[in-house]
Amino acid sequence: MIKYDKFWKTLEDKNISQYVLVTKYKISTSLLTRMRRNESISLATVEKLCNILRCSSKDIVEVLPDKKSK
Repeated sequence: MIKYDKFWKTLEDKNISQYVLVTKYKISTSLLTRMRRNESISLATVEKLCNILRCSSKDIVEVLPDKKSK
C-alpha cells in the first residue's frame, strides 16, 4: 500500500500550499488528487516533488506491506 501522509505533513512543515504547487511549480491538480487518494505516481514525479520541497523521498511517500487475508 502506498501512502502520502508524509507529503502533506512536509508541505505543512515547509509552509507551501497546494495553490503554490499548482501555480508556481505547475503541479497538476489531478496529481494532487491521486496523492490524496493514495494512488501511485511515477518516481520522476516523486523526484520533482523532492526537488521542489528540498526533501527526500521518505518525506513524501511511504510503502506499506499489503494486508493479506487469511
